Amino acid sequence: MMKIANAQLWVHDQDEALAFYTRKLGMEVRVDVTIPEMGFRWLTVGPVGQPDVAIVLMAVPGPPVMDAATNEQVRDLMAKGFAGTVFLATDDCRAAFEELTGRGVEFVEEPGERPYGVDSAFRDPSGNHIRLTEVRHPAVA
Repeated sequence: MMKIANAQLWVHDQDEALAFYTRKLGMEVRVDVTIPEMGFRWLTVGPVGQPDVAIVLMAVPGPPVMDAATNEQVRDLMAKGFAGTVFLATDDCRAAFEELTGRGVEFVEEPGERPYGVDSAFRDPSGNHIRLTEVRHPAVA
């Protein structure tokens, strides 16, 4: 059986992303390992109480891993909010919105009623799109 263990987001600055995801969103650090000889840092965070899932906060690499043109394309997609999306679930979207706004999270979409519940959106410092949803009516096949 397979399970999802990690999902990756590109970030401009791993320390800035770490501060955002831990201090503002309240997540915990799962792994923070640097391999100096490779110039690589494996940094993951995840929701408290959900230890089997983590978000990899991956620095956008340069050559030889990623050529300059591809690096620029990734950064351009990030700036537009199209390099990745994380969907967070909550029992009370409006209360979570108030709490996160109080911590300095800037929402691009305030909580609103949807056919499936209440939904909102914000972006992290690198531009990644994050949806915060209170699901009331899950889709039925």
